[in-house]
Amino acid sequence: MWPFARGKRASKEKAAETSGEGKHGEEDGLLQELGVTDRLREFVKTFTVDTFRSFTLHDDQAADPADVCAPSNVRKDLTEWQERHATLVLSEVKEIAQLRYVLCPRHLKERQFWRIYFQLVKSYVAPYELHAIQKARMKKLEMEVEESLIKGAIEVEMAETNHGSGSSMTLIRKENSLLKDDIDRVERAGESSESADSTDAKV
Repeated sequence: MWPFARGKRASKEKAAETSGEGKHGEEDGLLQELGVTDRLREFVKTFTVDTFRSFTLHDDQAADPADVCAPSNVRKDLTEWQERHATLVLSEVKEIAQLRYVLCPRHLKERQFWRIYFQLVKSYVAPYELHAIQKARMKKLEMEVEESLIKGAIEVEMAETNHGSGSSMTLIRKENSLLKDDIDRVERAGESSESADSTDAKV
């Protein structure tokens, strides 16, 4: 029994290890997709409070009074990709999370914090955001092509169905006409028979 027990336990351990590797691979893929690389981590670790406070936003507009930092909301004037990056970098790089906590909202509004951040890391994350944009466009194009093909197939099928229905109706009309002719012939034959019988009776 023991060899089987050991084998079963080993199988469970191997399955757990494989599952862990798969999960780890997915996490690495997400980090890569959103540009949270080791180079970025090392770079943002050099940021300080003064890095943000001394950064000038020349075209900065008046911030909304409600535009403050909130742990559950990082999106302020961000693209979808930037929002996902910001959420991930806050969870993966504690230095950025700490800076955000210190700076917002006492020194910077949420919108200002992320504008400065993405200006500082632009050269590190721009290629990844561009790749994501291109990927999204390709996916949208593929979906449009697929929808077009499906629509075309449906139209062809409907046309064939309509043509088939028309042919069937024509056949039904022809069969009804022939049936009516047969009935007329039977009725005429019956009338002729009755006439002949009447003539014979008179004779």
